[in-house]
Amino acid sequence: MTEAPGADASITLALCGDLMTGRGIDQVLPDPCPPILYESFMRSAEDYVDLAEERCGPIPRPVSLDHPGGDALSELEATKPDAHLVNLETALTRHDQPWPGKGIHYRTSPENARLLAVAKIDCCALANNHVLDWSREGLEETLATLRELGVAYAGAGGDRAEAEAPAVIDLARGGRILVFSWATKSSGVPESWAARDARSGVALLPDLSEQTCERMGERVRAHKREGDIAVASIHWGGNWGFEVPPAHRAFAHGLVETGRVDLVHGHSSHHVMGIEVHEGRPILYGCGDFLNDYEGIHGHEAYRGDLGLLYLVSFDRPGGGMTRMLMMPTRIQGLQVRRAPAEGVDWLVETLNREGRMLGTSVSVTDEGRLRLRWR
Repeated sequence: MTEAPGADASITLALCGDLMTGRGIDQVLPDPCPPILYESFMRSAEDYVDLAEERCGPIPRPVSLDHPGGDALSELEATKPDAHLVNLETALTRHDQPWPGKGIHYRTSPENARLLAVAKIDCCALANNHVLDWSREGLEETLATLRELGVAYAGAGGDRAEAEAPAVIDLARGGRILVFSWATKSSGVPESWAARDARSGVALLPDLSEQTCERMGERVRAHKREGDIAVASIHWGGNWGFEVPPAHRAFAHGLVETGRVDLVHGHSSHHVMGIEVHEGRPILYGCGDFLNDYEGIHGHEAYRGDLGLLYLVSFDRPGGGMTRMLMMPTRIQGLQVRRAPAEGVDWLVETLNREGRMLGTSVSVTDEGRLRLRWR
């Protein structure tokens, strides 16, 4: 296993899994929403701050807008990627009516949403199971907030056309990155959230069949120009479990083979999953949680949901094939992204090598403490 030649590729994309800045994280920032929750076990978002402090010690308030990004911000400054993509699993709204019957509701105030600009995030994938947590009015404010911040988005919109349209990131050195964002019902997205011609919502895939893959591939080809990098950001599957469903693998392969997709950005799992490279294009089946307020919550410890990765993927131009993937190992601590300690790095290496064995990939640690992907 080795890298492709030409590791000095001209386009590098930074991306991560679920960015959940609501509840406890929103509360420690300067302009939080009211802390009221409608959960079975928690009635105040302050309770999540208390749990985190029991685990990691006092968190001063208010923290600055760069606090949640923590060590990831210095990594981004050092590596200077051409674009930065996240899956934003939080509504950006002060709307006070949660989606009825849904047990968990994430929201960050539009004022605190400025942390996205501080982190220099260029695009948010929105097709997921939390973007409508505070109803369609909350989604409308979320979209307006992102537009005001100058952050592109894909996967949700005021109607089907907007939800299905790709985000277009024009790169400073020329060329574009196209981001398509889709969700599946297996990730917990209700059918009622699907965008329609005259109804806001998310871009919800009916299934992962060959026919659906062909239709999505046609959309990608219709937008893609020579030299573009096309990303399919997909919220799919459950929260726990390392096994890659055969349907996910077949769908991802089909997008690469027929849709000219250059990177499949999979998320929903609360932990990292195996990585595959198919026809020179990376497939991230599950990126894990990059930031959440789960500290102090017990259960599923074996999956190490506190550990994550900031992926730095470099592409050749104009061919689009991947030339290199580096990853910064991270840990959520103090409602902040920090560099993973040595034992966390060891766990990530062991896990990615174990899960990558059947997918043809492995990782090693560089002198700078990053992980380097190798593939057959």
